[in-house]
Amino acid sequence: MSPPLRWHRLLQRVHALVAPVPPIGDPLWLPAIARYRFLAALTLEEQARLRALAALFLRRKEFSGAHGLVVTDAMAVQIATQACLPLLHWGTPREALAWYDDFVGIVVHPTEALAHRETMDAAGVVHHYNEALLGEAMEHGPVMLVWPAVQEAGQRASSVVIHEFMHKIDMRSGRANGCPPLPRGYMGQATPRGALRLWRRAWSAAYAQFREQVTIAERFSGEWPWLDAYGATAPAEFFAVACEAYFVDGARFALEFPTLAPLLDAFFRPSAATPA
Repeated sequence: MSPPLRWHRLLQRVHALVAPVPPIGDPLWLPAIARYRFLAALTLEEQARLRALAALFLRRKEFSGAHGLVVTDAMAVQIATQACLPLLHWGTPREALAWYDDFVGIVVHPTEALAHRETMDAAGVVHHYNEALLGEAMEHGPVMLVWPAVQEAGQRASSVVIHEFMHKIDMRSGRANGCPPLPRGYMGQATPRGALRLWRRAWSAAYAQFREQVTIAERFSGEWPWLDAYGATAPAEFFAVACEAYFVDGARFALEFPTLAPLLDAFFRPSAATPA
């Protein structure tokens, strides 16, 4: 790389760090908020904070469309607002967005994406199959989203954007396992070990109970739980599904999961928290 080009790119990086971030204009912002009831229900102060977060998010991330899809500014704003909602009470926009600093790219598909999978059964036989995805978060890599699924946010207490970005937050602990890095002094615990023990105890019990509900519904025609049954496939999926429901319909979530709601309140509304 030539010295002038290196200097130009350095100037670009410095400018991105220190220059003021242009706000999202009303023609893009107001429809994005109005489209999703859980965003429209935010207070005016929360909406203003979310607007600042989303503006910085849009500056830092790169959107691309797959299979010829053109990602418009309106589409990018709708994704940014949902992705930034969990960060609303995590300090300044720059402090909050540190949770998402391990990746840049967001790939948007026009329809379900097919991912090749393989699994080994108890006999050691490897099976190959294709899985239809509405979204996927890759460790230290991009986030993939299916646009029609993005637009369906709010239905059945779901948001594919929040779901995938919760995986990103979960991965900050090293891997997606349903236990993200907890802030210092979480839930009044004096040590990180105590906070982790408290978290795991509550989530393990809730996950086991939820899996049992799903099993009864599948095998014995029992009543299906309110939360998306996909959460029963793994602790990481249970965490992501629970979080999207928490943000989309917090009141119902608190009724369905009274032991988990206070834990998420403390996690997403800390007095001061930084990524561990």
